[in-house]
Amino acid sequence: MKYGQAQALSAFDALSQETRLKIIRMLVKAGPEGMSAGDIAGKVAASSSSASFHLANLERAGLVKSRREARSIVYSANYESLAALTAFLMEDCCARPAT
Repeated sequence: MKYGQAQALSAFDALSQETRLKIIRMLVKAGPEGMSAGDIAGKVAASSSSASFHLANLERAGLVKSRREARSIVYSANYESLAALTAFLMEDCCARPAT
């Protein structure tokens, strides 16, 4: 996966909100097993509807994935997408300007 400018802008837009940034950092720490939407809402002190709104925003930006487990929806960080975003940021690192 390779990020372009439009994808990076969408990801940064999603991450520019405090609750969403807390959620993504929490999901990165949680690992591939992720966390249920209810657990996420409790940890960020948000109502379930507010947490769902933020999780949907992160999912649209490609930063999280969701899966159904019984009656719960479990979210996990999309590590491939996060790595691609980091690579996009570092793409021109230490490049010397043309003379």
